[in-house]
Amino acid sequence: MPRKRKKPKREKDIFLELKEKAKVKDKKTKSFTFLYFIIAFIAMIAINSYFFKSEVKNIPYSEFKELITKGKVSDLVIDTETIQGTLTPDNGKKTKFISSRVEDPDLVKDLQKYNIKFSGYYENKIIKAIISWVLPFAIIILIWNLLMRRMGGAPSSVLNFGKSKGKIYGENEIKITFDDVAGVDEAKEELKEIIDYLKTPEKFLNIGGRIPRGILLVGPPGTGKTLLAKAVAGEAKVPFFSMSGADFVEMFVGVGASRVRDLFAQAQEKAPCIIFIDELDALGKARGMNPLSSHDEREQTLNQLLSEMDGFDTKAGVVIMAATNRPEILDPALLRAGRFDRHVLVDRPDIKGREAILRVHMKNVKVAKNVDIKVIAARTPGFVGADLANLINEAALLAARKGKTSVTMEEFEEAIDRVVAGLEKKQRVMSKKEKEIVAYHETGHALMAEFLETADQVHKISIIPRGISALGYTLQLPTEDRYLMTRKELLDRLGVLLGGRVAEEIIFNEISTGAQNDLARATDIAKSMVKEYGMSEKLGYMTFEKERRPLFLDINPSFGTKDYSEETAREIDNEVRKIIEESYQRVKTILNDKKELLKKVAQTLLEKEVIEGEELRLLIKEERGEFEEDKHRKEADRPH
Repeated sequence: MPRKRKKPKREKDIFLELKEKAKVKDKKTKSFTFLYFIIAFIAMIAINSYFFKSEVKNIPYSEFKELITKGKVSDLVIDTETIQGTLTPDNGKKTKFISSRVEDPDLVKDLQKYNIKFSGYYENKIIKAIISWVLPFAIIILIWNLLMRRMGGAPSSVLNFGKSKGKIYGENEIKITFDDVAGVDEAKEELKEIIDYLKTPEKFLNIGGRIPRGILLVGPPGTGKTLLAKAVAGEAKVPFFSMSGADFVEMFVGVGASRVRDLFAQAQEKAPCIIFIDELDALGKARGMNPLSSHDEREQTLNQLLSEMDGFDTKAGVVIMAATNRPEILDPALLRAGRFDRHVLVDRPDIKGREAILRVHMKNVKVAKNVDIKVIAARTPGFVGADLANLINEAALLAARKGKTSVTMEEFEEAIDRVVAGLEKKQRVMSKKEKEIVAYHETGHALMAEFLETADQVHKISIIPRGISALGYTLQLPTEDRYLMTRKELLDRLGVLLGGRVAEEIIFNEISTGAQNDLARATDIAKSMVKEYGMSEKLGYMTFEKERRPLFLDINPSFGTKDYSEETAREIDNEVRKIIEESYQRVKTILNDKKELLKKVAQTLLEKEVIEGEELRLLIKEERGEFEEDKHRKEADRPH
């Protein structure tokens, strides 16, 4: 039986353990906070008791005069209002006393007569007030300061909720230029106009032109939208205000709108300049999407942003730039003419763009002479700038770990496998049966990729476990970047995905759980063919996909409305099932014909654990040569 049944129990135990730790930490924090207040209270009592001790005995002036004649007072301190001193009664126990002073011209004479020492005292009421009132408040403020820092926020930030949290970079602080940005040549050309305007605005104003008020950079995560905005500021040599959309919104009403006003006020003072708002979708989501509130704090902040964008004068030289990977959820009022009316696409780089990005990131890395950048670029389709930077860093770390002085092609190949498939787990122990299943599964994928006309060719097959759940993988290398997929190409891709499951069924007459991810991807392709691409013969040229899918994020929303009947939904399900069933029968026919080749490649994979693409194609050619020799031999033996 599979061991996956134990997993929920482990996750539950981990969750309970983390919950207990959180409770203990919360108790410690509360006790620590309470301890602060206790210390402050004790400190205030100690200060008051030390500086302003209450006197033991308060006696009237008449009694004080009698004690003078008896010689039972000493060490007198006379001020303008009181007389303080020490009583020396018959039992010898001295105590402090205080008496109110009365206008008595004979007092000094009597003290001198009975040889009682006395002195005057001048009280500074200002110092007394400072010690008794200001000092305790100062201690309370100090403790409050410590508590705020412990909670993760500076006290000044609490007092300045309405101030903008944007980072301000001076004219010469940003060293990034267009030379540091590669793979987005079209976007760079589009933004050069902004740089010209910031440098020489009179060239546009004299002819009556108006620069776009807002530029929206849209594209997948990691393509360099923020880097591109900084490069514009670095090229134009103007101040750069950088702020995230989430920094505007707070739990307190009105804070976000106040921060928007403050940001634009600062920008007007430092014009010409650039305001850059990253992750605009956190702030500019379409209004009315929150069912719990029709006018919440985020919407107030958005309204203020719209008002500010309408109010400021473009002649002042303030350019607003923003970046998002969710443009489809932005409020339409943000995207109308006069606001973010220019959209600049920062898309995934093609193979030439990836080469340029790799060259930029390799400037500070010692690379061996055998490194072929074109091969690396070809092996990384779909990678964005952040992925390629991470790839080069992983290769450099691998080379340093091996004690090499430069990064070779071997490290780059290993780094690509690590980024694509995950960390290699050579220590994972698999049974002989499981290893055979994985080998035939991956061989089924590889053979279908080689035999189907439009499928990408195989670069490597491996049965070494990687990542979280990958027991093996087949890496295909596209020969070119593709922007459209034909029906034949989609069906061939289905065939490659189903090759693993069919190979298991042919060899073992049994199926395993290893094809779960393959089946999920195959089902998604078949559904898209029917619901989105109109590739079903029965349903015709219609689309049934009404969900607002993200343009640049690979996620499927869990909600959406369908505007077709249950009967149509049943037909869609039948068509999806038909496409997958036909692909399954097609794959089964091909692999049954190539059963001996399937066994040969799988046995080789079991021995070597890794087969490169060229070696796989050589095995296929050898097998085909054997078939041709057998055919000629049978023809020669046949009687004439």
